[in-house]
Amino acid sequence: MKKILETERLYLREMTMDDFEALYKVLADPSIMQHYPYTFDEERVRGWIERNIRRYSEDGFGLWAVCLKDTGDMIGDCGLTLQNIDGSMLPEIGYHIRADQQRKGYAKEAAAAVRDWAFQNTEYPALYSYCKYTNVGSFKTAESIGMRFLKEYPEEANTITHVSVIYREEIK
Repeated sequence: MKKILETERLYLREMTMDDFEALYKVLADPSIMQHYPYTFDEERVRGWIERNIRRYSEDGFGLWAVCLKDTGDMIGDCGLTLQNIDGSMLPEIGYHIRADQQRKGYAKEAAAAVRDWAFQNTEYPALYSYCKYTNVGSFKTAESIGMRFLKEYPEEANTITHVSVIYREEIK
């Protein structure tokens, strides 16, 4: 498993199919996925892992496994993906953290590391995060790493999608 990033309490590494059970605990949890159009079943979780493995080779990045340094436990995912945001394919920082590990700053810590990695390893002038407008926790996490509100737009899956952005020159 290829380690990508390390923070004070976490490391992020490429996912493998061995991560299925740990990721299933995150993506199949209705409390975590309440702002998604659906909660994941086994097939969707396997597809999620396969899609990210493909992204690693095609894009050089994807959503990575978020692991606790002290135990090695995978507690979620965080990374960079290209997403259709209001009709444009844009680099998006996304994150999901297991329910029992939320409110400990792990999403912020991982997302900030991904932000820094993306600006050091890509040429993107800006990074985005997007979510359903009711997902306050998600856009507050984006704001905690320096992103700010860009816009909201109507979209079928989210009803209204909330978009946050940070520009390369805003990072000191």
